[in-house]
Amino acid sequence: MAAEIVNPRSDANTGNEGDADPVDFFDPAFALHRGGKMAVQATVPVRDKDDLSLAYTPGVAKVCSAIAEQPELVHDYTWKSSVVAVVTDGTAVLGLGDIGPEASLPVMEGKAILFKQFGGVDAVPIALATTDVDEIVDTVVRLAPSFGGVNLEDIAAPRCFEIERKLQERLDIPVFHDDQHGTAVVTLAALKNAARLSGRSLGELRGVISGAGAAGVAIAKFLLEAGLGDVAVTDRKGIVSRDREDLTPVKRELAEITNKAGLSGSLEDALAGADVYIGVSGGTVPEPAVASMAPGAFVFAMANPNPEVHPDIAHKYAAVVATGRSDFPNQINNVLAFPGIFAGALQVRASRITETMKIAAAEALAAVVGDELSAEYVIPSPFDERVAPAVTAAVAAAARAEGVARR
Repeated sequence: MAAEIVNPRSDANTGNEGDADPVDFFDPAFALHRGGKMAVQATVPVRDKDDLSLAYTPGVAKVCSAIAEQPELVHDYTWKSSVVAVVTDGTAVLGLGDIGPEASLPVMEGKAILFKQFGGVDAVPIALATTDVDEIVDTVVRLAPSFGGVNLEDIAAPRCFEIERKLQERLDIPVFHDDQHGTAVVTLAALKNAARLSGRSLGELRGVISGAGAAGVAIAKFLLEAGLGDVAVTDRKGIVSRDREDLTPVKRELAEITNKAGLSGSLEDALAGADVYIGVSGGTVPEPAVASMAPGAFVFAMANPNPEVHPDIAHKYAAVVATGRSDFPNQINNVLAFPGIFAGALQVRASRITETMKIAAAEALAAVVGDELSAEYVIPSPFDERVAPAVTAAVAAAARAEGVARR
């Protein structure tokens, strides 16, 4: 018999007439999350004393001794080679911002189950009660012996750049900030197919990115490395350009490699004649600015839940429209990338995830679309069973070719 649900909003529960409880116990989202979304499951049985003696003492001592003598055996006789730490400080969670480590846990659990569901990779959520760069780095380094890789998640810019860089310098396992690189990989895959649909190369396109945070910076660098002709990045004060004196070190570096056209002014100024718009900032782009883009433009308005350009408006002027939402065609969703990227890296015990491996992931993802390419289908669905195996194989092959694979 199902347990009776007691509404905690009643006076008997709150003790204060008229108080509003922030939890709607009848909301299906709360029902799904009750008790968390994860559990630990054993892969071996412990049914009797013989099983116990093998899984724990005394049998386990033989394995421990062997690993002590040959440390590389840890990959074969523990879970290390198939598990990722999902690490956050809770400072940039979804569109909610700095909500702290405890409040970030539902997202980290969600990330972990996506790793398992889409890539066959086990993952453990780790929410840290510090926002200090060096404390986060030191903590992750101390935890690293238990994991085959580290996925940084929802850490605010610009600290996320420094944390990732320092961890990559100190660890010999893959470290990947998904908000940066996962977004960039999926964006490139969609853009490659949009360009193919229009009969143009990436080198012929000029792009505009609204948002100079973690995702915007990573996308700009990645697209340029992949061969995009030019891209201008905008923040709240306008185009990130060399003539601005208010730039952070990260944006100053960005100004040196972007905006070859030497544009200045606002987002609207940058969009005039542009071939590609990529939104990772929120806000709203005025319709006249979208209308000023080049004929046959691509609009990737990726903010959730409200795209910077509503698809109904974008379709008036753009040849290809993508969003971050699942209820419109062409969803640019990181789940298309990170499970396969880590699965491929772990499969070959890669020491790191390189730019070449990320480009291989984007190319594999784009190739899944194949001959089905259309304006409504430039990126596959996360539920397309071909996605993760294709990305996994491409990343593993790229790691071997680049010499960062260890098996």
